[in-house]
Amino acid sequence: MNKKVPLLCPSCSRSLKIRTMHCSACGTTVEGQFSLPPLSSLNESEQEFVLAFVKSSGSLKEMSKQLKLSYPSVRNMLDEIIQRIRELEKNNHHENA
Repeated sequence: MNKKVPLLCPSCSRSLKIRTMHCSACGTTVEGQFSLPPLSSLNESEQEFVLAFVKSSGSLKEMSKQLKLSYPSVRNMLDEIIQRIRELEKNNHHENA
């Protein structure tokens, strides 16, 4: 079973940070406060869209065929994800400043 990394605090709904990373091969542990990369902070359907977009070599025409949606609908989906990534980057920048 693949567990998913929680993105939001179950108590207050704020973004979670990674504090510890561990290598299961050699036992090394790294501690600190790390932000998740913007792409990992997207929800599952947004991540699936980005992955399919990359696999289709960035072709919205190909994506519209795969998703059985019109080109403008796929373009709108991409624009929404771009906006979401910009917001995540802006929030990460403000949190790290």
